[in-house]
Amino acid sequence: MRADATVETPAVLNSTEAHEPVATPTVTPTATRRPRIGLLLGILLACWLVPLAANAVHAAWLLPPVVLLGTASLLRSGRSLLDRVVLAFALLAGLTCAVGLLFTVWPWGLHPVPVTGLAFTVLTLAAVLSQRAPRLPRPSWSDLVSVAAAALAAGYLATPYLRASSFGQRLNLAMVGEDNGRHPALVDVIGRLGGYLFLDPDTAREYIFSGLVHYPQGWHFTTALLDGFVRSAGDPLTGARLMDHYVLWCLATFGLLLLALIWAAQHIAGPLHPLRRLVLIVAVTALVLGTELPRLLVAGYPSETFGLSLSALLVALVVRPLHRLREQLILVGALLIGIGFSYYLFIFPTGVMVLCWLIADRRRLRTRPGTVAVVAVLTAVLAPLTALLGVLVAGQSEALAAPGGTPPVETYNTILGLGAVVIAAVLVRTNLGESTFRRFLVVLTVALLFSGSMAAVNLANGTQPAYYFGKTAHLVILVLIVGAAAVARLLPVPPAQSTETDPRRRPITAAIPAVATAALVTLVILAGTGVVGWTGGFFHRNGGNGTWAKDWAGRDVRAITRSASVTNIAYRTYPAIPGTTTLVVDKQGMQGYRESIFLSAMQGTSGQTEPGIYFKIYDEPARTAELLRRVPRPLRLIVADPAAQQAIDDALTADPTLRKGLTMVPLKPATPR
Repeated sequence: MRADATVETPAVLNSTEAHEPVATPTVTPTATRRPRIGLLLGILLACWLVPLAANAVHAAWLLPPVVLLGTASLLRSGRSLLDRVVLAFALLAGLTCAVGLLFTVWPWGLHPVPVTGLAFTVLTLAAVLSQRAPRLPRPSWSDLVSVAAAALAAGYLATPYLRASSFGQRLNLAMVGEDNGRHPALVDVIGRLGGYLFLDPDTAREYIFSGLVHYPQGWHFTTALLDGFVRSAGDPLTGARLMDHYVLWCLATFGLLLLALIWAAQHIAGPLHPLRRLVLIVAVTALVLGTELPRLLVAGYPSETFGLSLSALLVALVVRPLHRLREQLILVGALLIGIGFSYYLFIFPTGVMVLCWLIADRRRLRTRPGTVAVVAVLTAVLAPLTALLGVLVAGQSEALAAPGGTPPVETYNTILGLGAVVIAAVLVRTNLGESTFRRFLVVLTVALLFSGSMAAVNLANGTQPAYYFGKTAHLVILVLIVGAAAVARLLPVPPAQSTETDPRRRPITAAIPAVATAALVTLVILAGTGVVGWTGGFFHRNGGNGTWAKDWAGRDVRAITRSASVTNIAYRTYPAIPGTTTLVVDKQGMQGYRESIFLSAMQGTSGQTEPGIYFKIYDEPARTAELLRRVPRPLRLIVADPAAQQAIDDALTADPTLRKGLTMVPLKPATPR
């Protein structure tokens, strides 16, 4: 390819707006005339009557999509429908996290009617003040392919749950990740109390494990809010229904991550030939499935998944800013707020990325001093709020050196292998000549330095790079995946159709080399990521031939573990008793620990059970003896194994006073050992 074949796009244009006509002042006065006061009052009244009617007929689930499309219709950045919807989501994600502070203290909580009424009112006033009529572009073929790719990949990862024929099998899948026992409890309590728990920590501790009171709750709050629309603020979400809804939202969140990465890569690439765009969509989807990112779904990390989704959108806007500066500033601020509320570990590198953009575009920013000042103040106050509470109030900084996590060998393979390909593509003169990819190198450097700093923290504490190093490495992998845009831009494209009187078959013949190259590159990507072929790909999880995605999708759902069987039977046999703490004791302390976490989440008793779950003794019979001493009475123990009964008897023999307020019930029917 000739070095000058691609002309750098001016700084004021980007892929989402390259073909959008710039607004001119030649608009007739009637086009910008504000609606009459009577019409405006009628619209404002409808803003509240429509949600009221939808909730009354149990159709409140329709309201969030209407809000999303309404927001998209008032934006002007983006040339396709997917551009508008993604940018609208970015805006709403941050605003929802921020306005959640209001929802927590006002008297209506998360009820769909006042929430939607407020949203519709704000949209109406925004349309009037900006003098923008709702307008949406038509969907393009790339929009449909992008959404289809994300949906197919998410559906592939959902196949184990789709094959599960009973709640016991679905619970068994969820219990693969221990955190899947804590996150649904947090969603449940936020829904019950109607907002963020850190605003009323004393009340929250009565319902939830105290370690979660100051945990970043942006995803949990958003999930609880949206789930209220699905249920039309109906029955409380507990038990098996809670777990099923939680799993659905986790799958939807991972699908969102896929779509965010697909969109971000296309946005960074700029205007692309359809053949290049198609290869890029396939490549991003395959890279997500071929790396360890599906582990976020398997292990139960929805907060991190949501934070990574917002980070992907932020990276795209920093690398290739929008033409409309005001919308760029508002979206960047909203994304930083959303990241801070959802997974504040990423607020540090993304904040530095935004700072680099501000410095690079400082001359443009001088044209909007008022917007810059307002957005800067609000972002500076809200974005670090949960991080400051977590570090200063809850002392969560100590967790940064926590051991655990998977061995980082596969992480290194991904970063080194994918990084070498992406950086080589960026350094080609065609790409490096554009400011977009020079900015990309800055963003990648920030992500690498942050991940390296986390590794240094682990090493300084005498441990190998572990749990939170893996989280920072996920951000690096995310940046590299969207960097596949640089590779796609180097693919050859079919020559433009000649205007001369050539034979009809000549254009088809001339396109064969480009199409063949694209097909070969696509096949290499699919094989290299393990999506197709007999090997696990370059990024395989272990020494076997399976990626995280393949191992998970091919899981035998009929093989229910003992812990899942015990938890399911305990849940169905022994409902919660108000005022009584219910715990499971099993042959091994770690088994009873996990079983009690999931049982208390389904029974809505995570606050009560905390003393009997969260202490650092896991060996039996010492754990059971300590449990009997720590937990206030009345206490009911579900005995899942004769060895557990023996441990209880020994503890009671050593200290007969522990019998007071204690009830022991056997687990029936007997479970396999």
